[in-house]
Amino acid sequence: MAINVAIIEDQRELRDMLVVLINGSNGFSCAGAFENAEDAITSIPLLNPDVVLVDIHLPGQSGISCVSQLKQQCMDTHFVMCTSLEDNESIFNALKAGAAGYISKSSSPIKILDAITDAYNGGAPMSSQIARKVVASFQPDKNANSELQKLSVREQEILQYLSEGYRYKEISGFLYISIETVRKHIHNIYDKLQVNSRTDALNKVTKGGITW
Repeated sequence: MAINVAIIEDQRELRDMLVVLINGSNGFSCAGAFENAEDAITSIPLLNPDVVLVDIHLPGQSGISCVSQLKQQCMDTHFVMCTSLEDNESIFNALKAGAAGYISKSSSPIKILDAITDAYNGGAPMSSQIARKVVASFQPDKNANSELQKLSVREQEILQYLSEGYRYKEISGFLYISIETVRKHIHNIYDKLQVNSRTDALNKVTKGGITW
């Protein structure tokens, strides 16, 4: 059986090229092509395609908004963003909206077909540069690690309690030290991190994604 594919792309030339690519390749069939999100939202649930290629930058509603709405109606359909936008915000908003994959418009025809097949088979196709950004987002920032390493074990322990919203008196009780000692440790934390508040201290050591 052919994989039925729908296309949402506002650039006519590219849209027509994708239709020709899909219909001209063995094992693929184009179920429909749309130039805006509004038409796609009306028609795609009736077509029930296996995979939908979606551009993000569309006239009217964005491709991300389109996917978010269609995903609720087409639970078995896989959505793959095919776009020139490769910033982190666009990538993660698309994935949160329900996209199964994210590839660049500059991908070769073979890679586009491979991405469709991968999504159809339950995979999460991504261009290599997109995948690197996704992986990098889960890696702690080395600068943040170096900031945390400036603190002693006791200071890190107190900063963890501060991050959880505990007051000086409560921290004193947890660690069996005086409130004055807690204050001294916090003063040292601020001095080492070169900050003036609890919020600034926490921001400085957690900016790379460190969790306690």
